[in-house]
Amino acid sequence: MLLNDKNTIKQGFNYLSSDPIMNFFIKNFGDEIDALDRYDDNFAIALCNLIIEQQISFKAAITIKKKFANLIKSFSNKEIIKLDNDTIKSIGLSYRKVSYIKNILRFFEEEKIEFNKLNDEGITKKLCSIKGIGPWTAEMFLLFIFHRPDIFSFGDIALINSVKKNYGIENTSEIKKLTLMWKPYRSIASLLLWKSIENQVYYKKLRH
Repeated sequence: MLLNDKNTIKQGFNYLSSDPIMNFFIKNFGDEIDALDRYDDNFAIALCNLIIEQQISFKAAITIKKKFANLIKSFSNKEIIKLDNDTIKSIGLSYRKVSYIKNILRFFEEEKIEFNKLNDEGITKKLCSIKGIGPWTAEMFLLFIFHRPDIFSFGDIALINSVKKNYGIENTSEIKKLTLMWKPYRSIASLLLWKSIENQVYYKKLRH
C-alpha cells in the first residue's frame, strides 16, 4: 500500500470521508493532491531539495529548487560536491544549507544503503545520522520519496496551522488524538491539509 498507487488514494479517501472536514477537502480539491511532485530516484538530490525546503515558504522553495535544478543539471553527485560553496549559495541558500547539501551528497557517495530493505524507523535512523537532517526531513522523505501512506509530521508548521484553522483546536494532545483517527492514511490527510493552506480554502471559513 503506497501513495503512488491510485487505489491507495481512493481507499484513503473512502476511509477519511467519515471525517466531515476531510470529506470537505476531498470534494473541493481531492483531485489536486500529488504525492509524486517531489519524487527523484536520486535519493541524495531528493534530500537536497528537502533541505532547501526547510523553514522557508512554499513559493520560495519552488523558486530556489528550480535554480538548484538548473545549476546541477549537467553534474554528477561527485561534481556537485566539488562546486564552490559560493556558487551554490548564490541561488538563495545560506552557507549552513550548502554545508548540509554537501553532507548528504558525501554520505551517499560513501554509504551504499539499500533503503528499500529498511522499515520507516530504519530509514529515519540512517537519515538522521547525516548532519542537517532531522525528523521533519526524514518524514518528508518517507512521504514524498518512499510514498509511505501513514506519515504525519508534528514538526511541520504549515500542517499544524492547517489543523488549527480547519478544526479549531490548539491543544497539542488534542491534535495528536485527532490524527490517530486518520490512521493508516495520515499521509493523505496531510496532503489535503497542505492543499487547504496552499489554496487558502478552510472548512470553518466557508461553513460560516
